[in-house]
Amino acid sequence: MAAFPGQGFPGAGPGPGAPYGGGGGPYGQPGPYGQPGPYGQPGPYGGPQPAPAPGGAAPPGVDPEAFSWFQAVDADGSGFISVRELKQALVNSNWSTFNDETCLLMINMFDRTRSGRIDVYGFSALLRFIQQWRNLFQQYDRDQSGSISFSELQQAFSQMGYNLSPQFSQLLLARYAQRSPNPSIQLDRFIQICMQLQSTTDAFREKDTGLVGNVRLSYEDFLTMVVTRML
Repeated sequence: MAAFPGQGFPGAGPGPGAPYGGGGGPYGQPGPYGQPGPYGQPGPYGGPQPAPAPGGAAPPGVDPEAFSWFQAVDADGSGFISVRELKQALVNSNWSTFNDETCLLMINMFDRTRSGRIDVYGFSALLRFIQQWRNLFQQYDRDQSGSISFSELQQAFSQMGYNLSPQFSQLLLARYAQRSPNPSIQLDRFIQICMQLQSTTDAFREKDTGLVGNVRLSYEDFLTMVVTRML
């Protein structure tokens, strides 16, 4: 996937198209970016805004606020952000930290050195990426509860252009939602689900050259798809 926002959702390419779903971008039109929502805490993540770190000006092309955040998150002063450091900096609307899988997906997306860490430029791009995801999440969070329910997830998939059954949405809730009488998806899991859905759809489309909605795969082809797109 592209590391920077495309049409429809952050990092997206062309939409699924028939028979995967409707036309347009896979995630519909961009949400009302910048509009207030239920997350309303200061700072890009919903957590407390850190004080600007002392010393040094922002590098060229890096927003000063993003540079301030980078210095605050870079706990060991290495000049890079690790998965562990990123996880400590990102919170959902219920103040739970982002899960390891989503943090790793995003680190890998912006890791230009293949070191498992991101520099200040990657972190600055990641901040923009997350903010756009938050805005999109708020668009689909119809009741402004701070999480995505089953009906909201199903509606989100439809507006994104995916033709997915209610049973599939229930499966995702069972896999990724916290156990409760009314399970729902937090922001981190929403990002993870959508990134993986886009990636696997791209992989499937590469095999489905006739766009008929089904393919024949060998066992090794299937494993290759999983390893290259999901892990």
